[in-house]
Amino acid sequence: MVNQLIEPYGGTLVNLIDPEKREALKHEALSLPSLDLDWQQQCELEMLMTGAYSPLTGFMTRAQCARVESAQQLDDGSFWPSPITLASRDRTLADRRPGERIALRDGEGYMLAILTLSDVWKDGDQWHLAGAVEGAALPPHPDFVSLRATPAELRALFARRGWRRIVAWQARQPMHRAQYEFCLKSAIENEANLLLHPQVGGDITDAPAYFGLVRSFLAVRDRFPAATTQLSLLPVPPREASGRALLLRAIVARNFGCSLLIAGGEHQPDGGDCRRGEDLTQSEMDFSIAERAEKIGVRLIAYPRMVYVEDRAEHLPEAEAPQGARVLTLSGEEFRRRMCAGLKIPEWYSFPEVLAELHRQTPPRERQGFTVFFTGLSGAGKSTLARALAARLMEMGGRCVTLLDGDIVRRHLSSELGFSKAHRDINVRRIGFVASEITKNRGIAICAPIAPYRQTRRDVRAMIEAVGGFVEIHVATPIETCESRDRKGLYAKARAGLIPEFTGVSDPYEVPEKPELAIDTTGLAIDEAVQQILLTLEHEGYLR
Repeated sequence: MVNQLIEPYGGTLVNLIDPEKREALKHEALSLPSLDLDWQQQCELEMLMTGAYSPLTGFMTRAQCARVESAQQLDDGSFWPSPITLASRDRTLADRRPGERIALRDGEGYMLAILTLSDVWKDGDQWHLAGAVEGAALPPHPDFVSLRATPAELRALFARRGWRRIVAWQARQPMHRAQYEFCLKSAIENEANLLLHPQVGGDITDAPAYFGLVRSFLAVRDRFPAATTQLSLLPVPPREASGRALLLRAIVARNFGCSLLIAGGEHQPDGGDCRRGEDLTQSEMDFSIAERAEKIGVRLIAYPRMVYVEDRAEHLPEAEAPQGARVLTLSGEEFRRRMCAGLKIPEWYSFPEVLAELHRQTPPRERQGFTVFFTGLSGAGKSTLARALAARLMEMGGRCVTLLDGDIVRRHLSSELGFSKAHRDINVRRIGFVASEITKNRGIAICAPIAPYRQTRRDVRAMIEAVGGFVEIHVATPIETCESRDRKGLYAKARAGLIPEFTGVSDPYEVPEKPELAIDTTGLAIDEAVQQILLTLEHEGYLR
């Protein structure tokens, strides 16, 4: 049978892994400098090596990036929307020079590829590396192995099935009824088969949310016709929604054998409604996104604003809803609020099996793990409040509670650290990491470091909110009260110059911007303060 799938972008599907060179590359890598890649860099490398980014054969140079940014062109004049680079904060890269070869490894030292440097430059605090890539192995994925396929493997599968026209749905969010009905309708109207291609760039420790996404697609897959639908995972790193990102997705879709791509239809991170395909048809570039996609060879199918028409018991584009008909909608923000609060989701909005998987991944707040993060000056009352709160929560029962007091952590986790600004920062980040692991596993972490720096607290919040709840409590006791409570005489020693970089005296304390609660313990009984904290936790939905 003649393969009538659309050709890869550029005419040839790139494959940067040559099995005959694999052992030689691994042997050579033993004598080369190495660069350990984080999970996002590994995703980008995998997309390069498998040909998902065909016709690219490596990471772009500074000049190539500039040309892509200004003219959206590769060296041969063909269209390309976004730079593909390898950036790292590894300071040893300052000594690397064009012509050198570097072994690219995962975090455990597994050799993935060798990069022959053609350009090295610094931008801000990052070094950018460019050059040709010779692959030795794809990043190992211990999860969902049967759902992972390279462009070559999917193209071969499509050819065996006799598929000619394929529409892709590259989702970052779970599929609900409106998206399901639109995908099914798009495939039927275009006489096409359907590729469900959820974007699962992630890591089992740093970004595990994709597990719930994949399980939700496994749950909804059985509702599609098995003979005309294929589910496969796309290991692409996350990108902000933009016209450039959409066009890169179109190139990726073509390289996987798809000539149609549904654009839009997903709730936005800010909680807004589903972004419509027509919202994406204009961008910062001086041409129509749809027209450029046609030149890429992929036709965009714009996802419209969908509403549920109750009289007809179906989802329709808003413009096609009968005049006077009763229509229902549910915003992304409202959907998330109901999920967090454990409230009912209308049957017309989603499938029960999908909701079940989402509840498993992100249960209502009263069953989520969370961190209570106390911050304040030495002597403000953080440790006392943290211990009292831990006791009350243990008394209530229901979830495991772990107390990560500053002194306890110093003794067991950070005994080698001093009290310089850098070491205090490291200590707080360690506390944040341990708290995030406790939170991720549905426990309660109570932390009580001084944590004087805003940026460190922001980073800890972001780390923990990715896996559960975070409640920051500023123990805003004035320094005069703190000094009067100073049993160890630390403030007196600091003012005498005997303790350098002491918070509040010779080193600043940066007041939290928007803590969930601020408490001044001057003249406030411990029980009263703890009651305020418990009420805050109840208000936020973590306790019932």
